[in-house]
Amino acid sequence: MFTAFAQSRDERLRAELIEAHLGLAEYLARRFANRGEPLDDLVQVASMGLVKAVDRFEPERGLEFSTYATHTVVGELKRHFRDKGWAVRVPRRMQELHLRLSGLVSGLNQDLGRAPTVAEIAQAAGVSEEEVLEALEAGNAYRFASIDAPSPGSEDGGTLASTLGSEDESMIDVEHRVALSPLIAKLPERQQRILHYRFVEGLTQSEIAERLGISQMHVSRLLARSLAELRRAAEADGG
Repeated sequence: MFTAFAQSRDERLRAELIEAHLGLAEYLARRFANRGEPLDDLVQVASMGLVKAVDRFEPERGLEFSTYATHTVVGELKRHFRDKGWAVRVPRRMQELHLRLSGLVSGLNQDLGRAPTVAEIAQAAGVSEEEVLEALEAGNAYRFASIDAPSPGSEDGGTLASTLGSEDESMIDVEHRVALSPLIAKLPERQQRILHYRFVEGLTQSEIAERLGISQMHVSRLLARSLAELRRAAEADGG
């Protein structure tokens, strides 16, 4: 049937193939259940991954569809949790740059025998120093370990995704201002203004520094401090 669909792209065949494998999508979604996300949402994400798998599968390559589909669906589920793992809304390009810098900095540490400077990181990554600072700042909004990292004590290669616990819902999106406003109100006025400029008005660190008459590095430090204080306060409120 996959060969016939690959040749004809018939919508009826497509629907039949998707329906025939929905059980696989639900099974994979249940593997990620009880980790802070409603099962219905996970099934929807898995189903979207299944649709992508059906559309992209190339039977002539000789791979079993179930193998290909499992890889695609699990990838969608992990991406869903990864995106949900950012405590505040960070531009996608900064999320990606932050994740890329994590591996790059480790390599530079080994090559140089010391911690690299911002300028060295920027040169290695092919980006500006300001973009490096913003990506490092974004790291303060990210959960400390990648869900794709090996799980401590795992003997079978399991990742943190396989043991992922409940998420801190109060810090998922800075636009949930009703929930965050009491916590933000406890910060010093300048830190409140910096958060507003950065995450509401979308200003860069340089633009914020110019408005406040301070250095860009000082802005970066205050942003990092503010995000850390908000995270600690949210965790304390959550018990």
